[in-house]
Amino acid sequence: MNREIVLRLSKYRRLLQKLKIIGLEKVFSNNLGDALGVTPALVRKDFSHLKITGNKRGGYIIDDLIASINLILCKNHPLEIIVVGCGKIGTALMQHRGLAEDGIKVAAGFDIKPEKISKNSEIPILGIEELDSFIKNRQIKVGVISVPESMATSVFEKMVSAGITGFLNFSPVELKFNKDSQLFDNSNSCFINNINLAVEIENLFYYVNSRDKEEKQASN
Repeated sequence: MNREIVLRLSKYRRLLQKLKIIGLEKVFSNNLGDALGVTPALVRKDFSHLKITGNKRGGYIIDDLIASINLILCKNHPLEIIVVGCGKIGTALMQHRGLAEDGIKVAAGFDIKPEKISKNSEIPILGIEELDSFIKNRQIKVGVISVPESMATSVFEKMVSAGITGFLNFSPVELKFNKDSQLFDNSNSCFINNINLAVEIENLFYYVNSRDKEEKQASN
């Protein structure tokens, strides 16, 4: 299942939960399509991966959809992550209530600065020297990197060596997994989502400006 489908499943799940809260029991593909900006045909195709079928008159049972999506997204098990780099971005992520609401628990943060260490906090912040043992003891598989550019690669390598295979990278460096590197002998692959906020904002400006330019040309 490709990444685009998985992302849409996450969006369907959030929408379905909201519909359930307001008391709805069934939903139609056109309702979901309109809410997410996709065609009803694409919604039905996505749900075919769940082996759930609806009908034109009855639609889909919301509880069945949520249960199937939860199974695919592993939402039936605790989802623990760590955050390495407890600066502004890292701290904001650790304090983000939406993660807990979606069943994602930040098990700990890690930092090299002694003044950041706070082992007794609700979400403990530990020294970077405890990173390897913590990952292995808790069997953490997914981590967030929010460290400066100069530290990104070394932190990434430490996390991979400890067993992390899924990365959300907020550092300015675009990280890549080199399966031929001796550092990663114990890992078959990694999944890395590089997020460069400056690049994302630049892309938004491009699309906004391009649309404005097209509208001006059309009006002349």
